[in-house]
Amino acid sequence: MVILLDKKQARGLRGVELVISDAHEGLKQAIEQVLIGATWQRCRVHVARNILSQVPKSSQGMVSAIIRTIFAQPSYEAAKSQLQRVVDELSGRFPKAMEILKEAEEDVLAYMTFPKAHWQRIHSTNPLERLNREIRRRTDVVGIFPNRDSVIRLVGAILLEQQDEWTVGRRYFSLESMAQLAGKTVQPLEPVVVLQK
Repeated sequence: MVILLDKKQARGLRGVELVISDAHEGLKQAIEQVLIGATWQRCRVHVARNILSQVPKSSQGMVSAIIRTIFAQPSYEAAKSQLQRVVDELSGRFPKAMEILKEAEEDVLAYMTFPKAHWQRIHSTNPLERLNREIRRRTDVVGIFPNRDSVIRLVGAILLEQQDEWTVGRRYFSLESMAQLAGKTVQPLEPVVVLQK
């Protein structure tokens, strides 16, 4: 993992402020060693799955609903307080599940230290997983590729479609919310008049 991230940096990866992933130990160590200063966000969905795996099926709906109250809080501090209340309330009935939640506290709430406009996009790896599912679906339709270049063309086209959607259609992050990361104000764009001859 370290070698992979080193190669990404050699190719120009700079300014990484947040990395979102599951709790893979090798990946966490690589992020810590190579992407110095980057915050690590543990995917909320993966944490929820890990917690619910320690809860009987009959209680999973209730526990899931209670856990969601943590992430519905308006601030990082409020979410930490709510997480502690949830752990206190459910520790007697589901000690293993609440131990997982307590251990994940800092990592699963890391996204709340970023601008609120970003929270919906950075709390999990779901957008990436959705994109990977779409790539898998389209490559399964083709089945067997004649060569490596044909796979690269198809996957590249899918990624270009996604980039176009985020650039032209619905932006993944608005310019205003990105400016909040840098502490800058965004000047509205001046209208441009194009004269044709």
